[in-house]
Amino acid sequence: MEWVKDTAELEAVYGTAKGAPITKVAKRLTPEYRRWIMASRFCVVSTLGPEGADGSPRGDDGPVVLDLDDRTLALPDWHGNNRIDTLRNIVRDPRIALMFMVPGSANVVRVNGQARVTFDDSLRARFEKKGKLPRSVAVIRIEEVYVQCARAVMRSRLWTAGDESGEVPTIGTILTAMTEGDIDGDAYDRDWPDRAVQSMW
Repeated sequence: MEWVKDTAELEAVYGTAKGAPITKVAKRLTPEYRRWIMASRFCVVSTLGPEGADGSPRGDDGPVVLDLDDRTLALPDWHGNNRIDTLRNIVRDPRIALMFMVPGSANVVRVNGQARVTFDDSLRARFEKKGKLPRSVAVIRIEEVYVQCARAVMRSRLWTAGDESGEVPTIGTILTAMTEGDIDGDAYDRDWPDRAVQSMW
């Protein structure tokens, strides 16, 4: 197998982007991009660190981010598994990419920029839910925002295929296998729904 060695080889096969793929890119939130992102309750956050790249899902029951102005987004960090891979990466390398999804839409909106993490009380208070606050907030300076064409979502039938999770191993099954039976996977799966609801925020 031969590997592609430089970008010139790629460009010889793929050509150069032109038209809509270029003109759709904005340097700040336009009214249309703002409406789209504020409709999104789920995004994938990608960061980089010395250990490599990380992709993390983030979700909420309303907009997953808050727009502070047309160049700045705020992403709360709610209760999770305490790995803090995303936050650790941001502190060491501010580059960040977010991909926003809206159920039913075949498009996604992508934001690339630079992020910093803060424990600022006044900013955290803007995300208050049921008396709880996020432990920190990532503040993202937008460098570019653009819509991604629909082909990937259409190919995968992401919103139209229905529930296909029946054959997917549960987290408990994975944990039992990873620990060679030291963790009771059935008990983990049985207790998880209650734990998840109790620690949603």
